Amino acid sequence: QVQLVESGGGLVQAGGSLRLSCATTGRTFTTYNMGWFRQAPGKERDFVAASWTGGRAYYTESVKGRFTISRGNAKNTVYLQMNSLKPEDTAVYYCAAGVNGGSTSSRASYNYWGQGTQVTVDS
Repeated sequence: QVQLVESGGGLVQAGGSLRLSCATTGRTFTTYNMGWFRQAPGKERDFVAASWTGGRAYYTESVKGRFTISRGNAKNTVYLQMNSLKPEDTAVYYCAAGVNGGSTSSRASYNYWGQGTQVTVDS
């Protein structure tokens, strides 16, 4: 069983930055595919970024060049650095871990989820 705990959300002005963290339990962090998703009020939970075990990073088009996903393997933690934030980035951000591969952007590829952290970008 894997537990995921997100932190780092908050309120920020448009153009500002936040860094989200997702701490995981378990001793096999390096074998997990890690992803970030977000869900705005009244909308689906959408893919944001992923860090696959092969070392590649993937991003949804709207955050490319602004967000960076990284892994701190020594701390069993995955990060999402978010720069140049926009009001449309406002959402609850969820961390997810997957062990079975599949599509990086599909929720079905992830077996474990955190409770989420709120990010609000004020215009």
